[in-house]
Amino acid sequence: MKLITRNTDYAIRALCYIARQEKKEIVSVTRLNKVLKIPRPFLRKILQILNQSGLIHSYKGMGGGFSLAKAPKNISLTALMQIFQGPIRLNECFFKKSICPHIKTCILRKKITGIENYVLQELKSITIATLLEEQET
Repeated sequence: MKLITRNTDYAIRALCYIARQEKKEIVSVTRLNKVLKIPRPFLRKILQILNQSGLIHSYKGMGGGFSLAKAPKNISLTALMQIFQGPIRLNECFFKKSICPHIKTCILRKKITGIENYVLQELKSITIATLLEEQET
C-alpha cells in the first residue's frame, strides 16, 4: 500500500519550493525542473492540476511561472492527496469485487477504522507550512 503517490510527492516538493521564495516571487517551470529534478512533463501536468485546484497562480508570457494562491498553512497534505489520489481510504474491505457481507460486524474493521481515523487526523495536521518548519530545523 502506497500512502503517497509520486504525483502527490512531486506536488509537495513544488509547493514547498514555491513557498520558500521571498515576496511571492514567480517561479518558472524551467527553474522548478532544474532545482527539483522532476521530469518536465510530470511537473507541467502537476502544476496545471494545482492551478486548476486554486492552490497556485499561473502567469503566462516572458517572466511567467507560478506563485502560491494560498498561504502555506492553508495547504494541507490531505487536500493534496485528495486532488492527486482521490478520497483517502486506508480501510476498504472487498470480497470478490463486492463489499464484504460482514462489514457491519467485523471486529478487525472496527480496529482498523480506529487506526485510520488516527492516521487521517495526523495527516490533516501536516501543511506546506509545517513541512517548511521541519525543513528549517
